[in-house]
Amino acid sequence: MRTYHFVTSFLFGAIILLMAGAAIVRAVPYDVPDDTQVVDGSLTRGFESHYDKVFPVKTFGTNLWGAIQYTLFGEGRAGVVVGREGWLYTSEEFSVAADADAQVDAHLDLIADVQRRLQAQGTKLTVALLPAKARLYPEYLPEQRPATLHRDLYARAQRGLEQRGVVAPDLLGPMSRCKSTDAVFLRTDTHWTPDGAACIAQALAASGTVPVASGDAFETETAETRTHEGDLMQFLPLAPYFSALLPQPDLLAVRATQSQSADLFGDAPAPSVAVIGTSYSADARWNFDGALRQSLEQDVLNLAQAGHGPFEPMLAYLDQPRKDGPVPAHVIWEIPERYLPAATYQRKKKDAAPDHHNQHEEPAQVALHSSKHPIAHP
Repeated sequence: MRTYHFVTSFLFGAIILLMAGAAIVRAVPYDVPDDTQVVDGSLTRGFESHYDKVFPVKTFGTNLWGAIQYTLFGEGRAGVVVGREGWLYTSEEFSVAADADAQVDAHLDLIADVQRRLQAQGTKLTVALLPAKARLYPEYLPEQRPATLHRDLYARAQRGLEQRGVVAPDLLGPMSRCKSTDAVFLRTDTHWTPDGAACIAQALAASGTVPVASGDAFETETAETRTHEGDLMQFLPLAPYFSALLPQPDLLAVRATQSQSADLFGDAPAPSVAVIGTSYSADARWNFDGALRQSLEQDVLNLAQAGHGPFEPMLAYLDQPRKDGPVPAHVIWEIPERYLPAATYQRKKKDAAPDHHNQHEEPAQVALHSSKHPIAHP
């Protein structure tokens, strides 16, 4: 570790000296216009403009330091773990906060509370607990390994949900089997592939925990195949000067699912199944709701939200004033396992103000707080 700090400090100092020398050379040819005034700041502004044009030091310096970190030490900015063969992982699957154990139990309790509230409305819940990318693709991990808590987190969460009476079919087995034929996660992104989403949809339908309607037929087709630079690429500050060092972008087959029903313009009933969760469900590029429609043979109401994690969208749904009309008979709650140890909420005190949308709520209802993860929530 001391050698690492010595080398990085030496390289950083060398970069500063190199850039300072280059900056002086580039700055010397500046000609001061005849009408430039010192007292009103125009000389300073003119010199800054000239300097930015001939030597964009900030971008170059950031790229150069990023290139050194990436090539010599296999690192990016805080938030990414650089794996082998161009694989990138979110650091959320590797590190844990001091209260991570307590957060896991608190989130499992929250899920059980949500199930009770949905049951009171006449809605059944199935939790789709998504295995972590690092769990499914450990063969590309660097020397750095996930923290001990992460290593058995999926099994621990499955046991905890079962003990609390929450329906949560095992999805690690199906994803592991699907991986042998199709990529289920993107190399440069935190998200799954459309094949991964379809794998989970099929597993949920086969589990018997979500009703299959055997009614409306849906068909999925590939609309286009395009390159995709994943969200983890933003933590490798190499462009534009060292773009050639970046991992190759993923190839993403964008899919679309359409109903094959002849009565396209008839009065269709409201969907009896809804999906709530993160951008794994909300983002149309992964086509999870389309895969659910095809596997369950019925329409699905997509209430997922990108950028808020899995818990806030569910609590927002529960806190909505209920209008007249049917509520979904079944809700699929998509939860990536890496959110379970995250400090995303704290419990209300018993003397907190009551929630007027839910007069029968238990004192253990939660209050959300902004998560401070370095990665934008899916």
